[in-house]
Amino acid sequence: MTGPPEPDALGTLLRHVLEQIDADVATVYRERGLADYRPRFSPLVRALVAHGPMSIRALAQRVGVTHSAASQTVAAMRRAEFVRLSSGTDARQRIVELTPRATDLLPLIESEWNATTAAIRELDAELPMPLSELLARVDAALRRRPLRQRITEAGLGDH
Repeated sequence: MTGPPEPDALGTLLRHVLEQIDADVATVYRERGLADYRPRFSPLVRALVAHGPMSIRALAQRVGVTHSAASQTVAAMRRAEFVRLSSGTDARQRIVELTPRATDLLPLIESEWNATTAAIRELDAELPMPLSELLARVDAALRRRPLRQRITEAGLGDH
C-alpha cells in the first residue's frame, strides 16, 4: 500500500494501523535474530508466565481473544517451538506450557513489551486522546449498541 486508506473505509484503516504496528514490532524481533517470533505471541507468553500452564480456552479468556484465535496462535507458537501441548483432564482439553526456548527469551520479550509500551505512550502524546482509551470507548459504545443495529437504524432496512 502506498498511502493510508480513505477515512470512510474504517475496517481497512484499522487493519492498516494494526499491520503497521505489528510489522514494526516484528522487525524489532527479526533484527534480534527472532524471525519466527510474532507480536501476537507476547500476550499469551505473558499470561503463561503470570499464571502457569493452562488450557487454550482459559488462555483465550485470560488474554481476551476468541478460542479460535488463541488456538491458531498456539499452533503457530508450537510450530516455532515456543510452547508445547499436553492432554488435560479430558481428551479434548489441551494444556499449553512454555518451552525452554520461550523461557530463555523472556528477558527479550519483556524488554520489547516495556519498550513498545513506552513507544505507544509517546505516540499517545501526539494524539488528542490515548489510542487505548479511544479503542476502549469504541468497544464500550459497540457493546451498548452494536454496529449492525446502527446500520439498520441508519436506513439500510431489509433489502
